[in-house]
Amino acid sequence: MLGLMQSQPLLISSLMEFAARHHGDGEIVSRRVEGDIHRYTYRDLAARAKRLAHALDALPLAFGDRVGSLAWNGYRHMEMYFGVSGSGRVLHTINPRLHPDQIAWVMNHAEDQVLCFELSFLPLVQAVHKKCPMVKKWVMLCDADKLPADSGIPGLVSYEDWIGAYPDTYVWPQFDENTASSMCYTSGTTGDPKAALYSHRSTTLHAYAAALPDVMCISARDAVLPVVPMFHVNAWGIPYSAALTGCKLVLPGPAMDGQSIYELMEAEQVTYAAGVPTVWQMLLSYIGPKGLKFSSLKRTVIGGSACPPAMITAFQEGYGVEVLHAWGMTEISPLGTLCTLKNKQLKLPKDEQMKILQKQGRAIYGVDMKIVNGEGQELPWDGKTYGDLMVKGPWILDTYYKGSSPLVADEYGQRWFPTGDVATIDPDGFMQITDRTKDVIKSGGEWISSIDIENIAMGHPSVAMAACIGMPHPKWDERPIVAVALKAGAQVTREELLQFYEGKIAKWQIPDDVVFVDAIPIGATGKMLKVRLRQELKDYVLPTL
Repeated sequence: MLGLMQSQPLLISSLMEFAARHHGDGEIVSRRVEGDIHRYTYRDLAARAKRLAHALDALPLAFGDRVGSLAWNGYRHMEMYFGVSGSGRVLHTINPRLHPDQIAWVMNHAEDQVLCFELSFLPLVQAVHKKCPMVKKWVMLCDADKLPADSGIPGLVSYEDWIGAYPDTYVWPQFDENTASSMCYTSGTTGDPKAALYSHRSTTLHAYAAALPDVMCISARDAVLPVVPMFHVNAWGIPYSAALTGCKLVLPGPAMDGQSIYELMEAEQVTYAAGVPTVWQMLLSYIGPKGLKFSSLKRTVIGGSACPPAMITAFQEGYGVEVLHAWGMTEISPLGTLCTLKNKQLKLPKDEQMKILQKQGRAIYGVDMKIVNGEGQELPWDGKTYGDLMVKGPWILDTYYKGSSPLVADEYGQRWFPTGDVATIDPDGFMQITDRTKDVIKSGGEWISSIDIENIAMGHPSVAMAACIGMPHPKWDERPIVAVALKAGAQVTREELLQFYEGKIAKWQIPDDVVFVDAIPIGATGKMLKVRLRQELKDYVLPTL
């Protein structure tokens, strides 16, 4: 027997229509490439997304064709999120921090038919456009008067001219909710990038889940600043959850430095922000020496890589800002876990709560997870046993676009995605990443967590960033060293840093050496590039004792 309820597909266009109808005057504030602040509403967003849909129809662009974007977090990019996907096409958000050859590769692999790009990315597009013969329309996201007279790109038009010729009324098509909506490529640090192809259903379910109280807890009472780029896994789904809840949305554009972020937070009274640790490190480094405080910020989600405990402490104790530690991947849309305390943990001493908050958190409804050993056998949730982290759920990748399926079947025939992370899970379901499979250090048959070593180093007041890697050792196979970039003007010796580890970690896990570097290499999504660090230290030899 089937239920007797209406059957309506979960479509991205419905999120925008809901926002326009029920939160029509809700603000969307953007810092533009031109440097000024742009303001409009969800009602305006919906109207302009409809103009974009008409422009795509008129090309004509077929159902399912891909539209690329090289854009910062801003209102025009938001219009693409809804206008492209809502009209049945697929939005391909491209990371502008990739190498130009990789950008051309992903555009051709995706078979992009249109590319919309910011004025600041004109040199990049000039470098790649001849390598992308499938693109039939090049659009600069700017006003007509900002279009260069001679760009060298045939048929280049301004976005405003392109969509301005069309009406702001449009009937969104209805189709299967499993239809592709958007795609995002991995950063490709170990080979060609791979694409996750999201659906309307997966994206809408993810938007629901992300807004839940124990997850991002986004509401119409919030002013939300996603510092995480809209080209990086759809800004962790925040643009969709924003439309679902009607919150004020503040978009930072290209200005991602600590001063710009702080000033925008204060000017727009941001209550909630999301970003990777490297961004928040810049913010804290700006406000700390100046003695500044946050007048409105209450919560921040930190993900993308493990958040150092010192950063959690700085936000919570120094500024009264709650830190929500999160974990996810491109392949899982991206949210998998988020760390909020359970009721029974609210009365624990602060140091016990901090031990929990340092973990990546509990699975969100819709995500199932487990840890397994090398033979695929599930391991206990005791908070001590570590194994390979596996996940499954309705917004988790099944097969890479034009690629193979990485899923692994268990003894019951259920198919799980292998994340490549090594983790523990405690009896309350709190997961903690101990390392990436490729980064874990195996010393004398025992595993050492590079993340633990990095977190301790980051707790030293002189250290700006730290990265731990394993080096070959004749007796122990590998031993850890820690590469350290110091804060401006700070000084600390190798011996002082190694002594800082004493009592915080087992003696045999203390790094054998400290290597001081000018900067830790950072990848296109703000993560440390340990592959590049290993290349830079290829001639390094462990000290002999």
